[in-house]
Amino acid sequence: MIAADSAVNGGDHDIFRAVPRTGVIYVMAEAAARGFHYGHPDWANLGQGAPETGPLSGAIDRITHVDISEAAHEYAPVGGLMQLRDAVAQLYNARFRKGLPSQYSAENVAISAGGRTALTRIAASLGTIHLGHVLPDYTAYEELLTIFRAFVPIPIVLDRADGFALSPARLRAEIVGKGLSAILLSNPCNPTGQVVRGGGLRAWVDIGRQLDCALIFDEFYAHYLYDAAAVSDGPALSAARYVEDVDRDPVLVVDGLTKNWRYPGWRLAWTLGPKNVINRVISAGSFLDGGPSHPLQCAAVPLLTQDNADREARAIQITFAVKRQLMQERLRAMGMHVEPPPMGAFYCFASLEHLPPEIADGHAFFRAALQQNVIVVPGEFFDVNPGKRRSHIPSRMRQFVRLSFGPDLATVRMGLDRLEAVVRAG
Repeated sequence: MIAADSAVNGGDHDIFRAVPRTGVIYVMAEAAARGFHYGHPDWANLGQGAPETGPLSGAIDRITHVDISEAAHEYAPVGGLMQLRDAVAQLYNARFRKGLPSQYSAENVAISAGGRTALTRIAASLGTIHLGHVLPDYTAYEELLTIFRAFVPIPIVLDRADGFALSPARLRAEIVGKGLSAILLSNPCNPTGQVVRGGGLRAWVDIGRQLDCALIFDEFYAHYLYDAAAVSDGPALSAARYVEDVDRDPVLVVDGLTKNWRYPGWRLAWTLGPKNVINRVISAGSFLDGGPSHPLQCAAVPLLTQDNADREARAIQITFAVKRQLMQERLRAMGMHVEPPPMGAFYCFASLEHLPPEIADGHAFFRAALQQNVIVVPGEFFDVNPGKRRSHIPSRMRQFVRLSFGPDLATVRMGLDRLEAVVRAG
């Protein structure tokens, strides 16, 4: 039995380890303590990575209700419904693999209850390896890379002077020099908005194949593209375009409805990769989470035709490009530099170094913004530090903040107006 004075009652004999809130969850909790709630008209949530979920011009109609059949009250398979798995596979084949001899099938897909769950399944499936991860990157990777002890997380530090970019030559050097067996990264990148695509992405996949290093691509922002290639190369990107053999190349893709279809509340995602790896991922899901919602999987199938996916992507790019331009211009006028500019996702990773000293630190700026009912995320949270092994060294990201232009245009404008007041007050 657990003694009355143990951890469950706040006593001295703590049998549970402290699990910190990840960066975005932390700032949302701090905002909630000051009165924030979703839909509050006097708050600008420029912190959480959530896209506006209403209708967009040119996009497909939004789903407003879900009919549930009697069969959908039963458990779904841990790996997902075969109908949805096949729809995902055929979407990638239609978008990225026309005319190629190797095609994805339903067996190359696992469905999960959200992106974090998909990544957790992958992490649980990794062996005793060195896993590379880039800095800066998605805040939630930190605990993910800490909790599983089989692999050793190895940071790959990206330099602002290089545009937070990782060239193919350096990728090869990092894999060979650090003995990496896998690399995890978001592409487009959260928070910098930098994108690996075209010939660069092909070179990455070729290097992974040649060196037998698994590349785990978090592609949750693959519809949010703002350069000319989004027109010439199609409205979405994926490493799946450059895979030679879908069952041999060590490439995993994670995506879902959260960002690219603008349904964050559905918590529905997928992992795409070689069949033998997908089988292991599904096995991990059998004890980690048990599988995703049966009714929502049924409702998701019609969303995944190429026509529907491409219409959604083009509508996103038109709408979000306007907000991207607005945020960059307003931040520049405030003295907050965004260099290089985001070419994907819906964030500006802004430098505070030229602001008054009182607000030139990410945490100080976050606190000052909260006073104005605006939520931002300190840049330090993206300096992913598994196990806090680098805590004795000041973060390189401490003078950055991430601001989201995911909300609707009116909310983005309101947030920027209030941040301007923060900067003026110093």
